[in-house]
Amino acid sequence: MAMMRSASAVALRGLRRFSSRRPVSSPIIQAQEQPTSDLLVSDMARVEGRTFRERMANYMATLDINSQIGSCMPLGAMRIGTIIHNIEINPGQGGKLVRSAGTFARILKLPEGKSRCCLVKLPSREEKFIDAKCRATIGQVSNPGHGAKKLRKAGQSRWLGRRPTVRGVAMNPVDHPHGGGEGKSKSSGSHGRGSRTPWGKPTKCGYKTRSPKRKRQV
Repeated sequence: MAMMRSASAVALRGLRRFSSRRPVSSPIIQAQEQPTSDLLVSDMARVEGRTFRERMANYMATLDINSQIGSCMPLGAMRIGTIIHNIEINPGQGGKLVRSAGTFARILKLPEGKSRCCLVKLPSREEKFIDAKCRATIGQVSNPGHGAKKLRKAGQSRWLGRRPTVRGVAMNPVDHPHGGGEGKSKSSGSHGRGSRTPWGKPTKCGYKTRSPKRKRQV
């Protein structure tokens, strides 16, 4: 205890005493995890020369938080294989990717050489190059069982703001490419060209919708 007091006295030498009505800034001497809580417990030195234990959760910015779930940092500061979510597309723009319930992405490759992008595997199994300065949150989005939840009746879906979806084969040819014909046939409305959107674009069968003019980041 005497060594702790002497160390704090040397660290705070030359500082004027703070009044009780003013905030006290103290250097952190030691930090450790508390087994019965998710918070961190730190030993801090006060201006008066005494030490006290204080729960710290949001004010310890100098600790290594690279592996803590819920931490937000640039992709370049993370390790390969880290599970992340809420990823930015452009630095400082805010999270845009992987924000649905239960989803997560994984870092596959860090920048090497002149490259400034990280390779990230998205929930759709697509691998995308993202700027290493973009921030992301470590961990998986909560409520992974959201997609398996079943609605009890149609009215419950309406409570969520979802309106009924009419099938294309139940429409007239003027309203949808699948419309018309006898029964549930799609060949008459779409002329045997397969599934189409209401605007005539192909669906399914691996039809690519991404523009080839997009520049790929390297």
